[in-house]
Amino acid sequence: MTEDPTLPQELVDRAAALDASDPLAGFRSEFVLPAGVLAYLDGNSLGRPLAVTAGRLTRFVEDEWGERLIRAWDEQWLDRPTVVGDLIGRTVLGAAPGQTVVGDSTSVLLYKLVRAAVDARPDRTEIVADTENFPTDRYILTAVATETGRTVRWIEPDPATGVELAEVEEVLSDRTALVVLSHVAYKSAHLADLPGITAAAHRAGALVLWDLCHSAGVVDVQLDAADVDLAVGCGYKFLNGGPGAPAFGYVARRLQDELVQPIPGWMGHAEPFAMGPDYVPASGIRRFLSGTPPILSMIPVEDMLTLTERAGMPAVRQKSVLLTEFAIAVADEVLGPLGVTVASPRNPARRAGHVTLEHDAMRDVVDELWRRGVIPDFRRPRGLRIGLSPLSTSFTELATALAHVEQLIRSRSG
Repeated sequence: MTEDPTLPQELVDRAAALDASDPLAGFRSEFVLPAGVLAYLDGNSLGRPLAVTAGRLTRFVEDEWGERLIRAWDEQWLDRPTVVGDLIGRTVLGAAPGQTVVGDSTSVLLYKLVRAAVDARPDRTEIVADTENFPTDRYILTAVATETGRTVRWIEPDPATGVELAEVEEVLSDRTALVVLSHVAYKSAHLADLPGITAAAHRAGALVLWDLCHSAGVVDVQLDAADVDLAVGCGYKFLNGGPGAPAFGYVARRLQDELVQPIPGWMGHAEPFAMGPDYVPASGIRRFLSGTPPILSMIPVEDMLTLTERAGMPAVRQKSVLLTEFAIAVADEVLGPLGVTVASPRNPARRAGHVTLEHDAMRDVVDELWRRGVIPDFRRPRGLRIGLSPLSTSFTELATALAHVEQLIRSRSG
């Protein structure tokens, strides 16, 4: 068995032609691209670092931290959570300033906003969610329901697609306090109808919270235009902030004075250094901060947002569509005859930035791919998830990875 597998020449040529015509191709060179990684297809779990970030971190240690020391809080660090929040809002969320803040992990921010939302609807007893959502979302919703004496009304969507508008409308009622859904299904990449579901929830008098972990930075999200209430998202996937990068929270301006911060901390106080006996929330989005924000971890996120703003989200989204279309075309033409099935939506308007391929051998295939320097993701029980970060992934890189997948599955098929 050769160690240099290739796809049929027509597909190799197609990948080369797509790279040659790609207006974003030049951005790839701005990332750290180690020689030992033949293809990286897990950008929707952990994005590649930018080359510029190493120098910025060194300068931060030597200058902002090393030279300015504690003075840097007054000079710039206190404002960093909202400055970076506004950059996220402007670049990838379609959100006006003053509505996005960076601070905690996704889990903590999700808890805070869920709890604040249900507390703001005291006469309503149900939270609407779906059984296919990411485990943390489900765990937190169950915990909040238990804490507040509410019930979670579970939607059971098709795992190969995701939650549809009609399924949400079927369970909405005057008992619904909050709808919590992921904009992009983490397994299938199904892209939910964010504007339609938001409008339906509002007609029922409910609030909506969107998990944007798999859409921020790869889908052209427009929160303000859709009248979204609340949103959370992580910083380490398509925002390339690195492992443990802080998350962001979005609270529509019209709700900021209404919602009560459930984890009051000194950083969300109107006067953080007053150290007074009572908590007085800051005005605006700052009130949703709790403890000391991770200033150092915001630097890689800033770098990626700067790059994304240069590229423009419409162009990023267009390349994402082309990458996933190419992956599906190879799956149909080359992998399908070997028993591989596509477990993601085929309609690009309903598909985000990854594609899941299913086969009984995928667990072993992914293990061997990692040994070869081809890095996708495995999702139980039989899914290989191809995460495609548009600014750092080339079509030829994708073709190389899929050629290795084809070779390994063929070898296991006898």
